[in-house]
Amino acid sequence: MVALLTKINPQLLRILALLLVFLTVLLFFSLVVPNYLNGRLFNRISSSVAIMALIATGQTLVIITRNIDLSIGSIVGFVAFATGSIVTNNPDLGPVALVTYAMLLGAGFGAINGVIVAYLKVPSIIVTLATMALFRSVLVEYSNAKSITTSNLPDWLISFPNTVLWHFGNMQFRAAFVVAIVIVIVVHICLSRLRVARKLYVVGSNPEAAEMVGINSKLVVFVAFILAGSLAGLAGFLFLARFGTITVVAGLGLELKSVAASVVGGVNIFGGSGTVIGALIGAMLVDLIDMSLVRWQFVSEFWREAVLGILILLSVTADAVLMRKLTAIRQKRKGVSE
Repeated sequence: MVALLTKINPQLLRILALLLVFLTVLLFFSLVVPNYLNGRLFNRISSSVAIMALIATGQTLVIITRNIDLSIGSIVGFVAFATGSIVTNNPDLGPVALVTYAMLLGAGFGAINGVIVAYLKVPSIIVTLATMALFRSVLVEYSNAKSITTSNLPDWLISFPNTVLWHFGNMQFRAAFVVAIVIVIVVHICLSRLRVARKLYVVGSNPEAAEMVGINSKLVVFVAFILAGSLAGLAGFLFLARFGTITVVAGLGLELKSVAASVVGGVNIFGGSGTVIGALIGAMLVDLIDMSLVRWQFVSEFWREAVLGILILLSVTADAVLMRKLTAIRQKRKGVSE
C-alpha cells in the first residue's frame, strides 16, 4: 500500500483524498439533516460555486507563485458595483462589452498589486492586505452612498445565471456554473500543457533557479496577479447577475473563502504546486459545508467562520505532513535501491 502511494502523483493523491473527504461530508450530513440528498442541494451549491470557482482559480494562480491576494473580495465588490452602474446608465450595452469591461477593470486592480509585489518587492500579504482596505474605500467613495438595484438592470443580465442549459433529473446545469467549469478546465489545461503557463510552478518552486534558467520571475508574478484580477472581475460580473442588488459590502469575506478553497483543494500555501481542479473541488467542499451547517440546527451559524478556519488549518497541516512522509519514504526507497 505504501509503495503504491509513493508511485501516485502527489497532486492526484491530494485530489483523491479531497474527493474522499467530500463524499464523507455528504454522507455525514445526509444522516443528520432530513431530506438532504436531492437535486436542490446540487442546484444551490452549483449556483454558489460558480462565483467562488473563478475567485479560487485566480487565487490559486497567485499562490502557486508563492504569493497571496487578500484584496480579491474587494475587487469583486468594486467590479460588481461599477459594472452595475455602467449598465444602469447604458442599458443597451451588450454582454460581450460588459464582460470585457468587468475583466479589464479587475485586471487593472490586479496590475496594481502585481507591480508593487513583483517589481517593488513588497510582500504580497502586506500589499494585498492594504489594497483590500484601499479598494473597499474607493468603492465606498465611488458609490456615493447609493446601491445598484435589480430593477435597474436589464432582464438578460438577471436571467443569465439561472438559465438552465440542461438538466439531469432534478439537477439543473445552469449557465453561470457551466461557464465557471469551462474556464477552470481551460486554465487547468493551460497549466498542464503550456510551457509558458508552467513557469508559474517554476517560479513558485524556486525563484532563484527560475532566474538562472532565464525566466523573468517578476513578469511571471505580475501576470499572475493580473490574471487573478481578471478572473475576479468576471466573478464580479456573475456576482452582479446573481444578486442584482449591490452595496458597498459586496464581496466581503470572499478573500478568506478563496484562500480556503485553494488550500483545502491541495494548493501548497508555500507555492510551487497545486491544481485549479483541486481548488474547484475545494470551493465545492467549502460551499457544501457552509450551506449544510445552515441546515443543521445543532450548530450555531456563528460557528461557520470557525469551521472555515479549522478547515484551512487542517488542510495546511495535513498537506505538510503528507508531503514530508512521502518525501521520506521515497528517499528511503531510493537509498535501498542504490
